[in-house]
Amino acid sequence: MALGSRPVVQSLPTDFMRMPAWTTIKRHMDRAAWIREQRRINEERMDMLFAPIYDEHWGGHITPTHQRMVERFLALLPSRAHVLDAACGTGKYWPLLLQTTHSLLGIDQSGGMVRRAQAKFPEVPTEKLGLQELSFQDTFDGIVCIDAIENVFPEDWPPVLQNFYRALQSRGFLYLTVEIPEDDLPTVFQTAVEAGLPVVEGEWVHEGAYHYYPTVDQVRAWVEAAGFVLLDEAVGDGYHHLLLRRG
Repeated sequence: MALGSRPVVQSLPTDFMRMPAWTTIKRHMDRAAWIREQRRINEERMDMLFAPIYDEHWGGHITPTHQRMVERFLALLPSRAHVLDAACGTGKYWPLLLQTTHSLLGIDQSGGMVRRAQAKFPEVPTEKLGLQELSFQDTFDGIVCIDAIENVFPEDWPPVLQNFYRALQSRGFLYLTVEIPEDDLPTVFQTAVEAGLPVVEGEWVHEGAYHYYPTVDQVRAWVEAAGFVLLDEAVGDGYHHLLLRRG
């Protein structure tokens, strides 16, 4: 799911703030169990809170850096390319992707987001599928994962990158964005620690919302370990942007 920036929950209707799921994370929960619960909450939030209002609040504008990097990605692809939009949300970037790609598949963990994308682009096939469950092999010329991987837990980053690598054809391309943390990360992290949540450094957890912010050096190490070659990178519009090739 691609919000384009961290959800600002204060701007949502008051009724959305009363979701019972936001209070279900228990103190001192085992981390593995906490991750499973947080994934469930995240999916519920996307289905119920953000899918109905996403296009109105975040879907109408593509920032200059994102547009430039998507165009750079598309320029690398062969003609009649097969592209995967991983965590596609409501299909925000599909008008750009469909200009030059022969076929496009959108996947998202949120069924609500997928249904919105289907309604807008009935010609594009979609699947309700999380990044952690991606199992394609040697299928795509290119993959984009835009404004979404901040929802992935640190334990899941290496497997997700391996999933991307495996899903790409030989020397296929990946465009990945990594959200830049905001200034409140240390305060929010310390609050979560004091509340007994099994968080690790870089995790932002507040009122049910979750984001993880690895350092850029850690991201570079992970993509290299997964077998990717870094072709280009940029910083802008709230994200670090990486253009990668399967090695």
